[in-house]
Amino acid sequence: MEPDLDYPAISDLAARARRRIPRFAWEFLDSATGEETTKRRSADALDGIIFRTGVLKGSMETDLSTTFMDRDYPMPVGIAPVGMSGLMWPDAERRLARVGAELRIPYAMSCVSSRTPEHVADVLGEQGWFQLYPTRDTGIRRDILDRAKAAGFHTLILTVDVPVASRRERQRRARLTNPPKLTPSIIWQAATRPVWALGILRTGYPRLRLMDEYARSLASGPSPGESRSSTDHIGYLLRTAPDFEYLAGTMAEWNGPVVVKGVLNGDEAAAARDAGAAAVWVSNHGGRQFDAAPASADALPEIRAAVGPDYPLIFDSGVRSGLDVLRAIALGADFVFLGRAWHYGLAALGVAGARHVAHIL
Repeated sequence: MEPDLDYPAISDLAARARRRIPRFAWEFLDSATGEETTKRRSADALDGIIFRTGVLKGSMETDLSTTFMDRDYPMPVGIAPVGMSGLMWPDAERRLARVGAELRIPYAMSCVSSRTPEHVADVLGEQGWFQLYPTRDTGIRRDILDRAKAAGFHTLILTVDVPVASRRERQRRARLTNPPKLTPSIIWQAATRPVWALGILRTGYPRLRLMDEYARSLASGPSPGESRSSTDHIGYLLRTAPDFEYLAGTMAEWNGPVVVKGVLNGDEAAAARDAGAAAVWVSNHGGRQFDAAPASADALPEIRAAVGPDYPLIFDSGVRSGLDVLRAIALGADFVFLGRAWHYGLAALGVAGARHVAHIL
């Protein structure tokens, strides 16, 4: 196998990934919400950005390295947080954390991963970012942040664009629960993907291990591991809709760089900057939350104008190639994260596939 010939694009890795993982896992990874117009709009907006190419410039040296938030990186690209990452490929969190450390790029772990921060602590290196969905109970928040910091994560991502759950119709049609309920259909889908299934048997059934631990502290509610709708699981039930007071409390408890993720308006980006956020992450959540949201690429120039030329901006949503990374940077981003792409690579070819994604970019 020659990855650069057999899988020259991330879309090629996605096609192979779809053949190697059960349908319910694919629907969780690839789907958006509603008619998926925001997901398509995000890609189309990037496709609409074209460049005037220069000529007669002589030979050029290529240097993709960058300094971002006082850290040096070989390229302006990171691994975005993805919930239930281990559903897409066994032990995905630990595998992707290793890749991030190896490539010296950020690996962002979600608080609704299928592993806990402690599980990846020894492979993070210096590349650990941790993503938090705002928890209603500030005691739970404090404990999660303490654990993430102790595990070696240095930058916190506060995701603010999920005040309520979205419907995610493709996941519902796939009968996906969280954790997946062992129905005859789910068992059959797993059985027809033996490499995935054997890996899951070795690493354990994917579930929200971190959130399940805190479910025990609720007086009434689901028991840990109880199967619920994929958009009504324990992670959602512990959440609250944050405000600027919540942001201030989070920053005080973390005592380190806090990135506000899910911003699409210039005035809100400027307000987050003024509140002390280390960076703003321009994102429509990959089209997974609101099907009438603007493309991140359409929102980015307004946000850059609002926060000024030097404030750190991160971008995601719709990115499928190195060219899309270039487009985002041309529009005003300093750094670009991808979520689905790394999981396509991992599900397609294992760790080698994740490395290949970096090579493609």
